[in-house]
Amino acid sequence: MASTEIFDSLPYYDNDLDQYPILKEKVEWELSREPKPPQTLHPNVPPPLELFANNPLLAAELARVESHQPVAPLDSLRYQLPAPTSTPGTDEQWQEAIKNAHAQLEHQRIRHTNLALLQTYGPNAWRIHNYLLEETAKQNEKTLENLKQLTTELNRERKNSQTRIGNQLNALETRWTELISSILQIEMANAALDAEVDRLNKKEAELADI
Repeated sequence: MASTEIFDSLPYYDNDLDQYPILKEKVEWELSREPKPPQTLHPNVPPPLELFANNPLLAAELARVESHQPVAPLDSLRYQLPAPTSTPGTDEQWQEAIKNAHAQLEHQRIRHTNLALLQTYGPNAWRIHNYLLEETAKQNEKTLENLKQLTTELNRERKNSQTRIGNQLNALETRWTELISSILQIEMANAALDAEVDRLNKKEAELADI
């Protein structure tokens, strides 16, 4: 079973280090003697998350961004219609050129269709997307404000509690000092009385011898 840690520090109340710089030097010296923290992570710390493990393209793009490499230039060859390089071109070369032209035509047709769909449905979809983002941002801001308020209240409660406990400790320490002082006074009085009793006993013995 894990041992329960007890902290007896009152950081909102204790100011001994500020009042007595020699104590601060001793604390820093003791801290310098402490062993260095382990380099390995705590067992409760989860292992590092590997991003885009199932998507090599995104993983490569992330690696490029992390290494501050520039973006590869856009390949414009697929937007061109190159003719056969030899004159006259062979049948195979012309077939490849025709296939490329069909691919370019299909690409332009799909692009035109996408643009038409975007003009028809894009504005509303964008408005809905922006609305959702705004609502999410408002919820996050509200959650953040609640956490800040809870943190402030917790710190205020801790400060008030530590101040109250600190005053109680001061009162107990003052009472302890008074009791110690009373005990010392009583011991001194007892010592004086013992000395007086010894003196009277000696005097009585001297008188008895006469």
